[in-house]
Amino acid sequence: MADSIAVIGASNDPSKYGNRALKAWLETTWTVYAVNPREDEVEGLPAYDSVLDIPGEVHTATLYVPAKIGMAVADDLAAKGVQAAYINPGAGSPELIQKLEAAGIEVIEACSIIASRAFR
Repeated sequence: MADSIAVIGASNDPSKYGNRALKAWLETTWTVYAVNPREDEVEGLPAYDSVLDIPGEVHTATLYVPAKIGMAVADDLAAKGVQAAYINPGAGSPELIQKLEAAGIEVIEACSIIASRAFR
């Protein structure tokens, strides 16, 4: 569980950060999950509608969605037992951060693409 990450907003569009993040984390030793209800598969991985649909445990999530969607996803992250969440540039709001922290989720305000380099 400690080395698993769900990319919320994973995308097949190489110009989107949800795609770049997924590819970056696939270069690590971590188990990577794609989450996007509009996709069946992203970069060869099954795409889950929700983090709750991922089999097994997920330690970390990285959000590449607008804060409004992040607010809706926060409850699912807490229910799944996610321990930490990257709030990437453009994905955060004070309300989202407060909601995640209130649920006991460690908030990391940073670009997870850059952070992934530490795990290669």
